[in-house]
Amino acid sequence: MRRQFMMLAGLAAALVWMGPALGYELSSRAQAALARGEAYADVSADPDGVSGLVRGVVDIDAPPEKVWAVMTDCATARKLMANLASCRVLSGDQVRGWDVREHVTHRNLVFPAMRIVFRSDYEPQKRIRFRLVEGDLKIQQGEWRLTPLNGGTRTRVFYDNRLAVDWPVPRAFMRDALRRDTPKVLGNLRRACEGA
Repeated sequence: MRRQFMMLAGLAAALVWMGPALGYELSSRAQAALARGEAYADVSADPDGVSGLVRGVVDIDAPPEKVWAVMTDCATARKLMANLASCRVLSGDQVRGWDVREHVTHRNLVFPAMRIVFRSDYEPQKRIRFRLVEGDLKIQQGEWRLTPLNGGTRTRVFYDNRLAVDWPVPRAFMRDALRRDTPKVLGNLRRACEGA
């Protein structure tokens, strides 16, 4: 009995760990947004109550190779995130399968300027897993996943992120901001890929 329990616990842990890698079931709202040509994002409270879980998806009329090139180019990052002041690769490189990047954001009326240093592990043209190394966030861990569509002429991009800030901001307010901003970033990604 104990052995069966351990096997089930191991399987459950593997499925939880693989969850983002497998993507997620598209809700009817996500499917409707994609059918309209829009990006979609859902933000929910993390079960531990500390962070928010962000899940987004967008379809792009460009092959995964082109989407990958745009996503991994630091020079293009400011086109994707309107409040990004700078992007720098601090160490590593994509050829070796990883890098550490620094993003610095502009201050706005609500949020201070932030410095975020994160490590990305690359599976070329398929997946980018990222996690916080240091900076002004409390938690950041997730992935981008590219799935070819229509024989590789189009790409579906999934975004999963567990995110928390270390500021005295109501969590519901933060989740609302993420719910508004994530589709904008995904839409900017689509425009950068389709217009390039």
